[in-house]
Amino acid sequence: MSDLIETAKNVLRLEIEGLQALSVSLDRSFIAALDLLGAMKGRAVVTGMGKSGHVGRKIAATLASTGTPAMYVHPGEASHGDLGMVTKDDLVIALANSGETTELADIVAYSRRFGIPLIGMTGKAGSTLARAADVALVLPPLTEACAITAAPTTSTTMMLALGDALAVAMLEQKGFSLDDFQVFHPGGKLGRRLLKVDDIMHAGDAVPLIGNLEIMSNAILEMTAKSFGCLGVVDSDGKLQGIITDGDLRRHMSDNLLDKTTGDVMTVGARTTASGTLASEALQIMNSMAITTLFVMDGEIPVGIVHIHDCLRAGVA
Repeated sequence: MSDLIETAKNVLRLEIEGLQALSVSLDRSFIAALDLLGAMKGRAVVTGMGKSGHVGRKIAATLASTGTPAMYVHPGEASHGDLGMVTKDDLVIALANSGETTELADIVAYSRRFGIPLIGMTGKAGSTLARAADVALVLPPLTEACAITAAPTTSTTMMLALGDALAVAMLEQKGFSLDDFQVFHPGGKLGRRLLKVDDIMHAGDAVPLIGNLEIMSNAILEMTAKSFGCLGVVDSDGKLQGIITDGDLRRHMSDNLLDKTTGDVMTVGARTTASGTLASEALQIMNSMAITTLFVMDGEIPVGIVHIHDCLRAGVA
């Protein structure tokens, strides 16, 4: 067992060393690749064979999810009709550690024939792919972590990391924001974490609001109709002045409660959240204050209300 643990540690050590060498080797070629991607009007078409192809699929997915339109095209399928998916507005990113992968020949030749920018990611500076590319991203000398077969290990890890570096650098260059990211990730845990209160709040006539001079008999009817267990009290300009909750009703219980005004019964200084706030932040406020609702504000004007159950239904946690 100890021998196997040492083997695993050696694999990780070699791949870490490869990543460190890759970091040191980054130069103007990396910037030139970013310039090509930034000038691209269409999509980044990522291609590669075998293990490089699997890495290419992940690079295409990462680029697409971070604001750089991208897709993966299998080089074998490209030779049998899928070259029609590649347009003159696109850019090709071809992966091949050897730089001599036969299956890439057609898509590389196609990019050269029609003037489609080509970024080559390879481990050999003098390879066919490196010489054909407009920009060659050459991996530094490496030792594959599989000493017995030299199976792609360190090289694919380095390619994967280099693809991540391109995607994140492009994200920053474009000023890609959390808002943009959420658009591309509406599903899944990450997407739910990026939901805003605007996405799940109740708005319009569903918001329980009443004037600060209304009598409490009308206020109770409004609270009952809206079913939030609270009522926002606003002045003549629609600005939130306070809140009436079930607790306020109990504290002011008396024979003349129904004749009092909302201004007499309300609690001044309701807890609120701003329009555009992450729903997860609103949930944190409700949890910390042991409350179940927040009015959503645009300045001093309530534009919605969010209940803790809305957050739970949306999967925000």
